[in-house]
Amino acid sequence: QLQLVESGGGLVQPGGSLRLSCAASGGTLDPHSVGWFRQAPGKEREGVSCIRCLYDGTDYADSVKGRFTIFRDNAKDTVHLDMNSLKPEDTAIYYCAAGVGVVPGSGLSRDGYRFWGRGTQVTVSS
Repeated sequence: QLQLVESGGGLVQPGGSLRLSCAASGGTLDPHSVGWFRQAPGKEREGVSCIRCLYDGTDYADSVKGRFTIFRDNAKDTVHLDMNSLKPEDTAIYYCAAGVGVVPGSGLSRDGYRFWGRGTQVTVSS
């Protein structure tokens, strides 16, 4: 089975930047839709961004549009999430997810993602 591992989380001050990375074993990410989700304490897991999920393109939650960018490194078969202008509200555990049955236009919902990483903590605080 496909196994996913996230990296790149950490502590950053408001206005700072981080790059999250998602790598796979037991298969390749290339055929999959890949999404980034986050879950803050006491809140539901929400979709942040996805790639190959909207007419073979990308999608973003309104709260991160203009600040976050998702992209693939095909040579390394990894997917990254560049996070800029970070806010305290971005504090959460961030999860990478992959699936082959993601319905176009619904890539920010959890449905369709079969494989999940264990998450990486992002803390935005001064």
